[in-house]
Amino acid sequence: MNHDYGTDSHRDQKLRRCAGARTPIRKRAPRDLLGDFFFYYAPDGEVPRNRQPYATIVTKDYPDDVESRLDAPDRWRLNIHVGSQLFTDLLGYPPESIEESTVDFSETDTFLPHPLYGAYGWVAVVNPGSRTTTRALAALHEAHLADQRRVERRQARGGAGPAHD
Repeated sequence: MNHDYGTDSHRDQKLRRCAGARTPIRKRAPRDLLGDFFFYYAPDGEVPRNRQPYATIVTKDYPDDVESRLDAPDRWRLNIHVGSQLFTDLLGYPPESIEESTVDFSETDTFLPHPLYGAYGWVAVVNPGSRTTTRALAALHEAHLADQRRVERRQARGGAGPAHD
């Protein structure tokens, strides 16, 4: 599958809209989350409060997460929970084999282990571009489907439906 996503701006917009992305967190969110995006399977359109997102877009550095240099102008990072197998396919080694000293977490348009959660099957891409956009969109779609399956299994077992604030 080969898509032409056009300009960097168009590619950025496509990534920010795909696979169930919600608008930036605005109301009742801690100030440091403003401007970031959180991806959930949420068929009712409400942000769940009892589970983690399957992907995020981070637009700034956080005190414990500065290696991607997101405070520099025009930088942002797509983070996707892809699991061990896809992590290995994308990076060439399993999550448990990350050698942080050899990873440049600020490199752009490259699949990298997430600086904090790579060992848990999360990948990151700083400023996705022509080398990573198509594969990133496919990984987002797969992560969305995996989150959907988790929610539906939980509901089928009689678990509570999505919980919200």
